[in-house]
Amino acid sequence: MRKKIVAGNWKMNTLPAEGVALAQEVVAGKGTVCNCVNFIVCPPFTHLSEVARVVKGSGIALGAQNCAAEEKGAYTGEVSAAMIAALGCEYVILGHSERRQYYGETSATLNRKMAQAYAHGLTPIYCVGENLEEREAGKHFDVVKAQIEEVVYELTPEQFSKLVIAYEPVWAIGTGKTATAEQAQEIHAYIRQVLAAKFGAAAAETAILYGGSCKPGNAAELFAKEDVDGGLIGGAALKAEDFLAIGRNGFGK
Repeated sequence: MRKKIVAGNWKMNTLPAEGVALAQEVVAGKGTVCNCVNFIVCPPFTHLSEVARVVKGSGIALGAQNCAAEEKGAYTGEVSAAMIAALGCEYVILGHSERRQYYGETSATLNRKMAQAYAHGLTPIYCVGENLEEREAGKHFDVVKAQIEEVVYELTPEQFSKLVIAYEPVWAIGTGKTATAEQAQEIHAYIRQVLAAKFGAAAAETAILYGGSCKPGNAAELFAKEDVDGGLIGGAALKAEDFLAIGRNGFGK
């Protein structure tokens, strides 16, 4: 059975006290959701340690939104995989479309970040997905395939066994647009096919999350699809009830 995952990417939102309060609400409400759901919260770096204390022992995992491509050294402003692992993180989001778009992250950069994550016992949530221009040009399959081949194909079978993939239709992030459940299933199934071409039967065990404007109202339809194993949630993760409702509506009480 593949993991059922609802991960919250808080992005550059919440001050430390707000983040602690949000995490407390999620912990308090977790019992209203099927215990089959693996919840992950990914706060900003500044309050990882405080949120770690809140979620400790709750069954809710902690993730970071990024890590450096280097182990340590003179890299002002960077945060290493070792640092976030030391704070209690189990997961790290890598390759998010905003990192690719605004900060020029390439597959070469992401290969180094993946290596750092695995070296420090972190599970990467590796993001793939096309923008609106690529979708309208019918290039979405090619874009996603390249993002997988250039990074995921570099992993060992053991590393791959621990990977989580998040498909983000970039045109649906923060726009209010959402891929239909059928569109999501189509590309999730394709992603699994591309993974299987390299890793064989192990691809059937890889959790593939949907990451484009997933909300309480569409979670059930999306998560009912065979190859959609949960969501990487943005805006809706900033309200505890919405975040919990996605898990509850998508996977049951």
